[in-house]
Amino acid sequence: MAIQISTAIAIYFVIWWVALFLTLPFGVRSQHEDGVGAPGTDPGAPILTRMGRKLIWTTIISAVIYGAGIAAYHAGYLSIERLSKMMGMPF
Repeated sequence: MAIQISTAIAIYFVIWWVALFLTLPFGVRSQHEDGVGAPGTDPGAPILTRMGRKLIWTTIISAVIYGAGIAAYHAGYLSIERLSKMMGMPF
C-alpha cells in the first residue's frame, strides 16, 4: 500500500489549501473596528493581516492532518475498500 510521491504532494497541497482558508479570518482587524483608515478606502479592509504567521500555522495544521491521514491509511483504517463498504457501494 505505497503512495506515489505525486499523489502524496497533491493530497498535501489540497489539505494545505483548505487549511489556509480556515486560518485566514483569525486575527484580522478591519479599519472600521480600529477606527482608523485612509480616506477613500473600504472600511472592511484589513489593517494587519500577518500572512507570515498564517502561512506557518497553515503548514503546521496541514502537516498534522496529513500525518494523521497517512498513519490511518498505513494502519488499514483508511482504504478505498473500507470506505466503499461504509457507503454501501460495491467496489
